[in-house]
Amino acid sequence: MKKNILNISLAAAVLFTGITSFTGCTAASAQGKTDGSITLTNVSYDPTRELYESYNKIFAEHWKEKTGQDIEITQSHGGSGKQALEVANGLEADVVTLALEYDVNAVRDAGLIEDGWVSEFGNDSAPYTSTIVFLVRKGNPKNIQDWDDLVEDGVGVITPNPKTSGGARWNYLAAWAYADKLYGGDEAQVKDFIKKLYKNVLVLDSGARGATTTFVENGQGDVLLAWENEAYLSIKDYPDDYEIITPSVSILAQPSVAIVDKVVDKRGTRDAATEYLQYLYSDEAQRIAGDNYYRPSNEAILKEYANVFNLDINLVTIQDFGGWEKAQTTHFADGGVFDEIYEKSE
Repeated sequence: MKKNILNISLAAAVLFTGITSFTGCTAASAQGKTDGSITLTNVSYDPTRELYESYNKIFAEHWKEKTGQDIEITQSHGGSGKQALEVANGLEADVVTLALEYDVNAVRDAGLIEDGWVSEFGNDSAPYTSTIVFLVRKGNPKNIQDWDDLVEDGVGVITPNPKTSGGARWNYLAAWAYADKLYGGDEAQVKDFIKKLYKNVLVLDSGARGATTTFVENGQGDVLLAWENEAYLSIKDYPDDYEIITPSVSILAQPSVAIVDKVVDKRGTRDAATEYLQYLYSDEAQRIAGDNYYRPSNEAILKEYANVFNLDINLVTIQDFGGWEKAQTTHFADGGVFDEIYEKSE
Protein backbone atom coordinates (compact mmCIF):
# COMPACT_ATOMS: atom_id res chain seq x y z
CA MET A 1 0.00 0.00 0.00
CA LYS A 2 2.73 2.49 0.93
CA LYS A 3 4.64 1.86 -2.29
CA ASN A 4 1.48 2.72 -4.27
CA ILE A 5 1.10 5.95 -2.32
CA LEU A 6 4.74 6.82 -3.01
CA ASN A 7 4.36 6.18 -6.73
CA ILE A 8 1.17 8.24 -6.94
CA SER A 9 2.83 11.13 -5.12
CA LEU A 10 5.79 11.09 -7.49
CA ALA A 11 3.50 11.01 -10.51
CA ALA A 12 1.57 13.98 -9.17
CA ALA A 13 4.81 15.86 -8.64
CA VAL A 14 5.86 15.30 -12.24
CA LEU A 15 2.48 16.48 -13.51
CA PHE A 16 2.58 19.59 -11.30
CA THR A 17 6.08 20.59 -12.25
CA GLY A 18 5.20 20.10 -15.88
CA ILE A 19 2.50 22.72 -15.38
CA THR A 20 4.93 25.10 -13.69
CA SER A 21 7.34 24.65 -16.58
CA PHE A 22 4.70 26.06 -18.91
CA THR A 23 4.13 29.00 -16.56
CA GLY A 24 7.86 29.72 -16.48
CA CYS A 25 8.16 29.66 -20.25
CA THR A 26 5.29 32.12 -20.54
CA ALA A 27 7.07 34.44 -18.14
CA ALA A 28 10.29 34.20 -20.11
CA SER A 29 8.57 35.15 -23.35
CA ALA A 30 7.05 38.17 -21.62
CA GLN A 31 10.51 39.55 -20.79
CA GLY A 32 10.84 41.41 -24.08
CA LYS A 33 7.98 43.83 -23.44
CA THR A 34 8.04 46.98 -25.51
CA ASP A 35 6.70 49.20 -22.73
CA GLY A 36 10.00 49.09 -20.82
CA SER A 37 8.70 46.87 -18.03
CA ILE A 38 10.52 43.78 -16.83
CA THR A 39 9.48 40.31 -15.75
CA LEU A 40 11.21 38.05 -13.23
CA THR A 41 10.43 34.41 -12.54
CA ASN A 42 10.86 33.13 -9.00
CA VAL A 43 10.81 29.33 -8.73
CA SER A 44 10.04 28.52 -5.14
CA TYR A 45 8.78 25.69 -2.97
CA ASP A 46 5.34 24.82 -1.67
CA PRO A 47 4.61 26.90 1.44
CA THR A 48 5.91 30.29 0.23
CA ARG A 49 2.89 31.25 -1.85
CA GLU A 50 1.47 33.73 0.67
CA LEU A 51 4.88 35.12 1.60
CA TYR A 52 5.83 36.02 -1.96
CA GLU A 53 2.35 37.19 -2.86
CA SER A 54 2.81 39.87 -0.20
CA TYR A 55 6.49 40.49 -0.87
CA ASN A 56 6.11 40.89 -4.62
CA LYS A 57 3.75 43.80 -4.09
CA ILE A 58 6.15 45.79 -1.93
CA PHE A 59 9.11 44.90 -4.11
CA ALA A 60 7.32 46.15 -7.23
CA GLU A 61 6.73 49.46 -5.43
CA HIS A 62 10.36 49.58 -4.30
CA TRP A 63 11.68 48.83 -7.80
CA LYS A 64 9.39 51.42 -9.39
CA GLU A 65 10.55 54.06 -6.92
CA LYS A 66 14.20 53.15 -7.42
CA THR A 67 14.27 52.78 -11.20
CA GLY A 68 11.01 54.17 -12.56
CA GLN A 69 10.43 50.77 -14.15
CA ASP A 70 7.42 48.50 -13.74
CA ILE A 71 8.21 44.91 -12.78
CA GLU A 72 6.12 41.76 -12.77
CA ILE A 73 7.11 38.68 -10.80
CA THR A 74 5.85 35.28 -11.88
CA GLN A 75 5.77 32.55 -9.23
CA SER A 76 6.17 28.79 -9.56
CA HIS A 77 5.59 26.51 -6.56
CA GLY A 78 5.96 22.80 -5.86
CA GLY A 79 8.01 20.32 -3.89
CA SER A 80 11.47 21.86 -3.52
CA GLY A 81 13.42 18.91 -4.89
CA LYS A 82 11.18 18.66 -7.94
CA GLN A 83 11.38 22.42 -8.50
CA ALA A 84 15.17 22.25 -8.48
CA LEU A 85 15.04 19.41 -11.01
CA GLU A 86 12.72 21.41 -13.24
CA VAL A 87 15.07 24.40 -13.26
CA ALA A 88 18.05 22.14 -13.91
CA ASN A 89 16.12 20.63 -16.83
CA GLY A 90 15.21 23.93 -18.47
CA LEU A 91 12.52 25.81 -16.53
CA GLU A 92 13.84 29.37 -16.82
CA ALA A 93 14.08 31.00 -13.40
CA ASP A 94 15.75 34.31 -12.68
CA VAL A 95 15.90 33.40 -9.01
CA VAL A 96 15.24 30.30 -6.96
CA THR A 97 13.95 30.46 -3.39
CA LEU A 98 14.03 26.83 -2.34
CA ALA A 99 13.59 24.88 0.88
CA LEU A 100 17.22 24.05 1.48
CA GLU A 101 20.78 24.55 0.31
CA TYR A 102 21.05 21.14 -1.31
CA ASP A 103 18.30 21.91 -3.82
CA VAL A 104 20.02 25.14 -4.89
CA ASN A 105 23.23 23.17 -5.26
CA ALA A 106 21.42 20.82 -7.64
CA VAL A 107 20.76 23.82 -9.89
CA ARG A 108 24.40 24.88 -9.48
CA ASP A 109 25.57 21.41 -10.46
CA ALA A 110 23.57 21.75 -13.69
CA GLY A 111 25.82 24.70 -14.57
CA LEU A 112 23.21 27.41 -14.01
CA ILE A 113 24.43 28.97 -10.73
CA GLU A 114 27.98 30.04 -10.01
CA ASP A 115 30.00 28.64 -7.11
CA GLY A 116 29.94 30.74 -3.96
CA TRP A 117 26.23 31.56 -4.11
CA VAL A 118 25.83 30.78 -0.39
CA SER A 119 27.93 33.84 0.46
CA GLU A 120 26.21 36.20 -1.97
CA PHE A 121 23.53 37.30 0.51
CA GLY A 122 23.37 37.51 4.29
CA ASN A 123 22.88 34.65 6.74
CA ASP A 124 24.22 32.11 4.21
CA SER A 125 21.67 33.37 1.66
CA ALA A 126 18.81 32.47 3.99
CA PRO A 127 16.78 35.66 4.56
CA TYR A 128 14.31 33.88 6.82
CA THR A 129 14.24 30.58 8.70
CA SER A 130 11.67 28.18 10.02
CA THR A 131 11.45 24.95 11.99
CA ILE A 132 9.30 21.83 12.18
CA VAL A 133 6.29 21.54 14.48
CA PHE A 134 3.27 19.28 14.88
CA LEU A 135 -0.23 20.35 13.85
CA VAL A 136 -2.92 18.38 15.65
CA ARG A 137 -6.67 18.59 15.85
CA LYS A 138 -8.19 20.83 18.52
CA GLY A 139 -8.00 19.25 21.95
CA ASN A 140 -5.17 16.97 20.79
CA PRO A 141 -7.29 13.80 21.09
CA LYS A 142 -4.27 11.47 20.72
CA ASN A 143 -2.30 13.50 23.34
CA ILE A 144 0.65 13.95 21.00
CA GLN A 145 3.41 15.86 22.80
CA ASP A 146 6.70 14.70 21.27
CA TRP A 147 8.28 12.57 18.58
CA ASP A 148 7.94 9.34 20.57
CA ASP A 149 4.16 9.69 20.45
CA LEU A 150 4.27 9.44 16.67
CA VAL A 151 5.44 5.82 16.71
CA GLU A 152 2.57 4.58 18.88
CA ASP A 153 0.05 2.18 17.37
CA GLY A 154 -3.02 3.90 15.96
CA VAL A 155 -1.42 7.31 15.33
CA GLY A 156 -1.88 8.48 11.75
CA VAL A 157 0.98 10.71 10.57
CA ILE A 158 0.95 13.00 7.54
CA THR A 159 4.28 14.18 6.07
CA PRO A 160 5.47 14.77 2.51
CA ASN A 161 7.85 12.56 0.56
CA PRO A 162 11.56 13.29 1.24
CA LYS A 163 12.33 12.34 -2.35
CA THR A 164 10.47 15.39 -3.67
CA SER A 165 9.93 17.76 -0.74
CA GLY A 166 12.49 19.85 1.10
CA GLY A 167 10.15 20.22 4.06
CA ALA A 168 9.89 16.45 4.26
CA ARG A 169 13.67 16.20 4.55
CA TRP A 170 13.65 18.69 7.41
CA ASN A 171 10.87 16.62 9.06
CA TYR A 172 12.87 13.42 8.74
CA LEU A 173 16.07 14.95 10.09
CA ALA A 174 14.29 16.52 13.06
CA ALA A 175 12.83 13.11 13.96
CA TRP A 176 16.25 11.52 13.51
CA ALA A 177 17.84 14.11 15.85
CA TYR A 178 15.28 13.30 18.55
CA ALA A 179 15.82 9.56 18.22
CA ASP A 180 19.60 10.01 18.15
CA LYS A 181 19.42 11.82 21.47
CA LEU A 182 16.94 9.34 22.90
CA TYR A 183 19.10 6.32 22.09
CA GLY A 184 22.49 7.88 22.69
CA GLY A 185 23.57 7.60 19.06
CA ASP A 186 22.73 3.90 18.66
CA GLU A 187 22.08 3.89 14.91
CA ALA A 188 20.21 0.58 14.86
CA GLN A 189 17.70 1.86 17.41
CA VAL A 190 17.43 5.21 15.65
CA LYS A 191 16.65 3.48 12.35
CA ASP A 192 14.05 1.31 14.06
CA PHE A 193 12.42 4.43 15.52
CA ILE A 194 12.26 6.15 12.14
CA LYS A 195 10.96 2.96 10.53
CA LYS A 196 8.10 2.84 13.07
CA LEU A 197 7.33 6.50 12.43
CA TYR A 198 7.04 6.01 8.66
CA LYS A 199 4.99 2.88 9.17
CA ASN A 200 2.40 5.22 10.70
CA VAL A 201 2.50 7.63 7.74
CA LEU A 202 -0.80 7.44 5.89
CA VAL A 203 0.05 9.57 2.85
CA LEU A 204 3.33 10.78 1.36
CA ASP A 205 2.36 13.84 -0.67
CA SER A 206 4.87 15.29 -3.12
CA GLY A 207 5.10 18.64 -1.30
CA ALA A 208 4.37 20.37 1.99
CA ARG A 209 1.27 22.20 0.78
CA GLY A 210 -0.20 18.95 -0.51
CA ALA A 211 0.39 17.36 2.89
CA THR A 212 -1.37 20.26 4.58
CA THR A 213 -4.34 19.81 2.26
CA THR A 214 -4.44 16.09 3.07
CA PHE A 215 -4.53 16.80 6.80
CA VAL A 216 -6.55 19.99 7.02
CA GLU A 217 -8.99 19.83 4.12
CA ASN A 218 -9.28 16.09 3.57
CA GLY A 219 -9.31 15.24 7.28
CA GLN A 220 -6.75 12.44 7.14
CA GLY A 221 -4.39 11.61 9.99
CA ASP A 222 -3.93 12.66 13.61
CA VAL A 223 -0.84 14.82 13.21
CA LEU A 224 0.80 16.80 10.43
CA LEU A 225 4.58 17.27 10.47
CA ALA A 226 4.72 20.81 9.21
CA TRP A 227 6.79 23.85 8.50
CA GLU A 228 6.07 26.23 11.35
CA ASN A 229 4.62 28.78 8.94
CA GLU A 230 2.30 26.18 7.38
CA ALA A 231 1.01 25.23 10.81
CA TYR A 232 0.33 28.86 11.74
CA LEU A 233 -1.48 29.50 8.46
CA SER A 234 -3.75 26.54 9.21
CA ILE A 235 -4.48 27.94 12.68
CA LYS A 236 -5.20 31.33 11.12
CA ASP A 237 -7.67 29.80 8.66
CA TYR A 238 -9.24 27.34 11.12
CA PRO A 239 -8.68 28.72 14.66
CA ASP A 240 -11.27 26.44 16.23
CA ASP A 241 -10.09 23.23 14.59
CA TYR A 242 -6.32 22.88 15.12
CA GLU A 243 -3.48 23.58 17.51
CA ILE A 244 0.30 23.52 17.34
CA ILE A 245 2.53 21.27 19.43
CA THR A 246 6.22 22.16 19.66
CA PRO A 247 8.39 19.05 20.10
CA SER A 248 11.29 18.97 22.56
CA VAL A 249 13.79 18.78 19.68
CA SER A 250 13.43 20.24 16.21
CA ILE A 251 15.70 21.59 13.49
CA LEU A 252 16.69 25.02 12.22
CA ALA A 253 15.28 25.01 8.69
CA GLN A 254 17.11 27.46 6.42
CA PRO A 255 15.39 28.05 3.08
CA SER A 256 17.95 29.29 0.55
CA VAL A 257 17.79 31.92 -2.18
CA ALA A 258 20.03 32.36 -5.22
CA ILE A 259 20.32 34.11 -8.56
CA VAL A 260 20.25 31.74 -11.53
CA ASP A 261 23.30 33.28 -13.18
CA LYS A 262 23.05 31.70 -16.60
CA VAL A 263 19.42 32.79 -17.00
CA VAL A 264 19.78 36.38 -15.78
CA ASP A 265 22.80 36.94 -17.97
CA LYS A 266 20.89 35.66 -20.99
CA ARG A 267 17.81 37.72 -20.21
CA GLY A 268 19.54 40.84 -18.94
CA THR A 269 17.79 40.69 -15.57
CA ARG A 270 20.75 40.44 -13.18
CA ASP A 271 20.26 43.86 -11.56
CA ALA A 272 16.58 43.25 -10.90
CA ALA A 273 17.15 39.70 -9.69
CA THR A 274 19.90 40.83 -7.31
CA GLU A 275 17.76 43.60 -5.89
CA TYR A 276 14.81 41.19 -5.58
CA LEU A 277 16.76 38.90 -3.28
CA GLN A 278 18.68 41.63 -1.47
CA TYR A 279 15.47 43.48 -0.57
CA LEU A 280 14.29 40.38 1.32
CA TYR A 281 16.67 41.57 4.06
CA SER A 282 15.08 45.03 4.34
CA ASP A 283 13.14 45.82 7.50
CA GLU A 284 9.89 45.97 5.55
CA ALA A 285 10.43 42.56 3.95
CA GLN A 286 11.63 41.00 7.20
CA ARG A 287 8.36 42.02 8.85
CA ILE A 288 6.43 40.54 5.93
CA ALA A 289 8.31 37.29 6.58
CA GLY A 290 7.32 37.46 10.24
CA ASP A 291 3.71 38.28 9.38
CA ASN A 292 3.68 35.15 7.20
CA TYR A 293 5.09 33.11 10.10
CA TYR A 294 8.65 32.78 8.87
CA ARG A 295 11.35 33.70 11.35
CA PRO A 296 13.17 36.89 10.24
CA SER A 297 16.95 36.55 9.99
CA ASN A 298 17.24 40.05 11.48
CA GLU A 299 17.52 39.25 15.19
CA ALA A 300 16.06 42.57 16.30
CA ILE A 301 12.97 42.11 14.13
CA LEU A 302 12.69 38.44 15.17
CA LYS A 303 12.33 39.61 18.78
CA GLU A 304 9.29 41.62 17.72
CA TYR A 305 7.64 38.24 17.09
CA ALA A 306 8.55 36.67 20.42
CA ASN A 307 4.84 36.39 21.23
CA VAL A 308 4.35 34.32 18.04
CA PHE A 309 7.36 32.01 17.92
CA ASN A 310 8.88 29.85 20.63
CA LEU A 311 12.36 31.36 20.55
CA ASP A 312 13.64 28.92 23.20
CA ILE A 313 13.02 25.75 21.20
CA ASN A 314 15.95 23.30 21.11
CA LEU A 315 17.08 23.32 17.48
CA VAL A 316 19.70 21.13 15.87
CA THR A 317 21.20 22.31 12.58
CA ILE A 318 22.13 20.68 9.31
CA GLN A 319 25.75 20.86 10.42
CA ASP A 320 24.90 18.25 13.07
CA PHE A 321 24.40 15.92 10.09
CA GLY A 322 27.67 16.93 8.40
CA GLY A 323 26.05 19.45 6.04
CA TRP A 324 23.58 18.91 3.23
CA GLU A 325 25.84 17.00 0.88
CA LYS A 326 26.47 14.33 3.49
CA ALA A 327 22.87 14.29 4.73
CA GLN A 328 21.53 13.88 1.19
CA THR A 329 23.95 11.10 0.31
CA THR A 330 23.38 9.23 3.58
CA HIS A 331 19.64 9.57 3.96
CA PHE A 332 17.85 10.62 0.77
CA ALA A 333 19.85 9.43 -2.24
CA ASP A 334 18.63 6.32 -4.04
CA GLY A 335 19.49 3.36 -1.83
CA GLY A 336 20.03 5.61 1.19
CA VAL A 337 18.65 5.20 4.69
CA PHE A 338 15.19 6.52 3.82
CA ASP A 339 14.77 3.96 1.04
CA GLU A 340 15.95 1.23 3.38
CA ILE A 341 13.60 2.30 6.17
CA TYR A 342 10.58 2.94 3.98
CA GLU A 343 10.84 -0.38 2.18
CA LYS A 344 11.08 -2.19 5.50
CA SER A 345 8.11 -0.30 6.93
CA GLU A 346 5.76 -1.39 4.15
